[in-house]
Amino acid sequence: MATFSITHRMRLDGVAVVQTLTNVADLTVGQQVTIAGVGDGFDGTVTVVAVPTALLIGVTDQGDFEFDYDILIPNQILYINSGDDVTRDDLAIYGTLTWTPTCTWITSSNVTEFLGISAATANDTAFIASCVSAANAFASRRRRAAGYTDNLSTSPSGDVTLGTTLYAASLYRQRGSIDGYQSFDVMDTTTNPAMSLGTIHQLLGINRAQVA
Repeated sequence: MATFSITHRMRLDGVAVVQTLTNVADLTVGQQVTIAGVGDGFDGTVTVVAVPTALLIGVTDQGDFEFDYDILIPNQILYINSGDDVTRDDLAIYGTLTWTPTCTWITSSNVTEFLGISAATANDTAFIASCVSAANAFASRRRRAAGYTDNLSTSPSGDVTLGTTLYAASLYRQRGSIDGYQSFDVMDTTTNPAMSLGTIHQLLGINRAQVA
């Protein structure tokens, strides 16, 4: 979870715009954020409709947003918000924007399809969901570190989907062990079966010096 300071606000034609002190990295349209401490009906959990870079000047009859591109304003978040118009002003006491980046590139069904089996118990279902959550977070974080800018709601490509699925399945298969897959071979306790981490990295396009 990340928290950002809100420095300015405005509301026009049922649309609210708040400006944060710093850039809310990776935030895209369709994601939810929580606004607090702004007042006058601005607060609440809202869905981002746009991330504009200029001053909002109105909404057309067709519902399109209009901006004055001669007045550029960074770090803005736009969302639907009914209420009286509020002229753009700065906040004497900063509000907050709280966002929990959540990647949903794969689901449990991707993993069970790969494994070729259905979850036998409720514990299996819960653990697969935990592996999916961890794999989504790992894949999105590593791709971001490698220089990619991805939508967290939709996988950027089939290879990334497969790579994330492979990692989630690998985590599931290591259940009950520490650094490798479980083995019943009592003759060999010095090595573990190798994970397909190289393939996973290749599919995700990470561990590269720079994005091409």
